[in-house]
Amino acid sequence: MNKIPVIIDCDPGIDDTMMLTLAYARPELDIKLVTVEAGNLTIDKTTYNTLSFLTYIQKEVEVAKGIEQPMFRKQEVAEDIHGEGGLGNVKWADPVLQASDRTAIQAMCDVLMNAEEPITIVATGPLTNVAALLFAHPEVKPFIKQISWMGGAAVGGNMSTVAEFNAYVDPHAVELVFRSGVPIIMSGLDVTHKAYITRDEMTRLRNLGTPFAEKVADMMNFYTFTQSQTPFNPPGFEEQIRVHDVCAVACLVEPELFKGDDYFVEVELNGSLTQGATLVDFAKKTGKEPNVHVLHTVNRDGFIDLFFNAVTTVGKTL
Repeated sequence: MNKIPVIIDCDPGIDDTMMLTLAYARPELDIKLVTVEAGNLTIDKTTYNTLSFLTYIQKEVEVAKGIEQPMFRKQEVAEDIHGEGGLGNVKWADPVLQASDRTAIQAMCDVLMNAEEPITIVATGPLTNVAALLFAHPEVKPFIKQISWMGGAAVGGNMSTVAEFNAYVDPHAVELVFRSGVPIIMSGLDVTHKAYITRDEMTRLRNLGTPFAEKVADMMNFYTFTQSQTPFNPPGFEEQIRVHDVCAVACLVEPELFKGDDYFVEVELNGSLTQGATLVDFAKKTGKEPNVHVLHTVNRDGFIDLFFNAVTTVGKTL
């Protein structure tokens, strides 16, 4: 099997842990490094949660702590969605893994520059680490195959009427990455809102019969309630759970489940009402070359099978 080498850059976060579940369930992924940044929570909490979850699922990998603050904006977190600790009402494990002595930027640069082939970066946070890497070490660009990012939205938002959380939190980082010339896959709200799990499916998940599946179900039930309380989400959220970050891995391992198109995308940096909006040139009016592959459709039945199989696979190894 030809494996896909990846670096995972995340900010756990409930759906980040589900993304890690899928990543470690799939034998075709070769996870070289996990880096952590602030986003859903402060950097200390996201680092702890990463180490805790990886300890629980018994995976050993270098975990490097990244940047604490957005590039220019005041830090915002999502404890109202993920809970004060960031993992709902679930405790995974006291960490046995320890964070690396290297910073996330140092570790990413080293892994990329010494890779035998270009590496895919899976990013499920505000892109602060990736932007800092590209700014400080532009020489790594040829060694990045692509960036698969969960973030942004062509239409709508969840932090405002037009901005998705990750893009809203650090729009300058997202804009820097979008202008880098590195190929980008954007799993924005346009597709992640279609990658939902119903309450009946959550019951099926719990009934998989492993302690891991039960803990996942507990965490997701918490997520269902908090997502339903946010003002910018569409009707139906109280009966559906969006596992946004899972899409950033799912589109790599089963790309046939997704459809998307190439567009020029830029980020609003200054608007008082629109900051963080990812502006997609659907009509090709700017005359600029496409820089982002924007996913817009997912085969939900296939996605559910993918997710359930991942939870089953990881649960059976514990």
